Parts: sequence; C-alpha cells; structure tokens
Amino acid sequence: MEFAEPQPIKAILLKVSSVVIFVCMSTLIKAAGKDITTGQITFYRSAFAMVPIMVYLATRGELVDAFRTQNVFGHLSRGFVGIVSMSFGFYGLVHLPLPEAIAIGYAMPLIAVMIAAVFLKEAVGIYRWSAVLVGLVGVTIITWPRLTLFDQGGVGTGEALGAAAVLMSAGLGAVAMVLVRRLVRTERTPTIVLYFSLSASVFSLATLPFGWVDLSGKALTLLALAGFCGGVAQLLLTASYRYADVSTIAPFEYTSIVLGLGFGYALFGDMPTLTMLIGTAIVISAGIFIILREHRLGLQRKAARRHVTPQG
Repeated sequence: MEFAEPQPIKAILLKVSSVVIFVCMSTLIKAAGKDITTGQITFYRSAFAMVPIMVYLATRGELVDAFRTQNVFGHLSRGFVGIVSMSFGFYGLVHLPLPEAIAIGYAMPLIAVMIAAVFLKEAVGIYRWSAVLVGLVGVTIITWPRLTLFDQGGVGTGEALGAAAVLMSAGLGAVAMVLVRRLVRTERTPTIVLYFSLSASVFSLATLPFGWVDLSGKALTLLALAGFCGGVAQLLLTASYRYADVSTIAPFEYTSIVLGLGFGYALFGDMPTLTMLIGTAIVISAGIFIILREHRLGLQRKAARRHVTPQG
C-alpha cells in the first residue's frame, strides 16, 4: 500500500463511512430473512463485493497486477478460514438482535492478540494480557444470558446457537487476521482483497448441493445490495489506512454499536438489555486500551530506532 501525506480527519471520515456501510450490509442481510442458508448469504456477499472492487482496480489500472501472486495457497487458506468465519457470523446475525451480534463480534481483536502471541511470537506484556482478560469478561457478560438458553431448550435455542456462532466467528476471524498479517509481508493489498472475495465466492458456491433455497425478488435484491455494500466498505476501510496510523483509526470501529442500536430498534424492534450494555462497555474499554497501548509502544520503538547509531 502506498502511504499518502497524513490526513487524520480524512482517514477518520473514511473509516466511519466504512463502518456505516458495513452496518448497512449487516442490516440488509438480517432483513433478507432467517430461512436463507449461510452458504447462499456468503456467496452473494462475496460475489457482489467483487463488483466495486474490480471496478475500482480497473479505473486505477491495477486489475491485472492484482491477480498476480506467488502465494496462492496462502490466499486460499485465508479465504477458507474467512468464509467459515463469515458463515458463523451471518448465522448469528439472523438469529440475534443486531446490536448483540455486533457487540459479541468485538471479541475478535481480543482473540487475535492471544493468537498473535502464541503463533507469531509477538511480544504481549502484562497490560495487554490484562486488557484481553477484562474484554473477555465483557464478552461473557453479553453472551451469558443467551448461552444459558441451551439449558432451557425450545424457542431460546436459536438465540443460544446464534451467540455461540458469533463467538466462533470471532475466533476464526482472529485466525484470519493472523493469516492476513503473514500475507502482507509479500502480497499487495489489492491482491489480498481481490483473492479473498474470489476464493470466498468459490468456497461458498460449493455449498449449493446442500440445500440452497429459492430466493424471492426482495431477498435476492437485499443480498446483492449487501454484497455490493461489503465491497465498497472494504475499499473505504483500505483507503483510510493510507492517511493515518491504525491506532488513530481503529477506535472508530466502535461507532458500529451506536448504529447497530439505532438500526436494530428502528427496523427490527431490538431493545438492548442492561447486561448487553454493560458487557459492551467493558469490551470497548478493553479494546481501546489495547489500541492506545499499541500506539504508545509503537512510538517508543520509533524513538529507540532514532537513537540507534549507524554501528548499532
């Protein structure tokens, strides 16, 4: 990725715009209905996302280069893990209130810290480990009322499975983040984005023999729009990182819960519970602490490099 002159305000506006469109994507998927299989949802989400991505790359003259890669297996691995994570997430999305599905998904960066420490051997100090544990307590507070429905059976089981699915999605999403970190060492950003949508479309299309349902015109339109929104949001998110550091942009991810609360109430009548709000506040606080801590450590590393002599 080529970095432009730092423009924090522009970067924040791009990030918030991507969050708004991602929440619109989730809302469209939820509005399409519960009877649609997750394989169908992920196919339309991935296939139609390629439309704005390929148009964007074509206008920049980067489309042909984006298909060039020396790590096909890496892209396929990231695509497979990503599509399974997406499938779990969409299942949870259609079975849970929108704000809860968004809030539980905040577990992903917390889990990513643990996976990066174990598998990438990244240094994680006591402060970030503490923040991760606190954040996971918040996730437990959010999900506990849903997960206890397993013991009750009946109507509640769908919501319990939804909460478990979003947790599984967060865990696999964290694995996908680690795989992306490995890819960026050798692959260009357009190549990673394009191959994910392409591989995700192929993998999800493979679920066709397992019972796709006939879509109404309304459902088809909603899913196609959701996919298009996903592609646009991904482009805006990628562009935001050209103009500011991750630590500047990342906290604005949490604006999605505000939008989720508004959309959930206005469109689906979802009312947030007290436990959900408390747990969400804890998770967001832990996430922001990790971001600020990483920013501080990054500044310290830059300062240390400036003070190192040419001889080391």
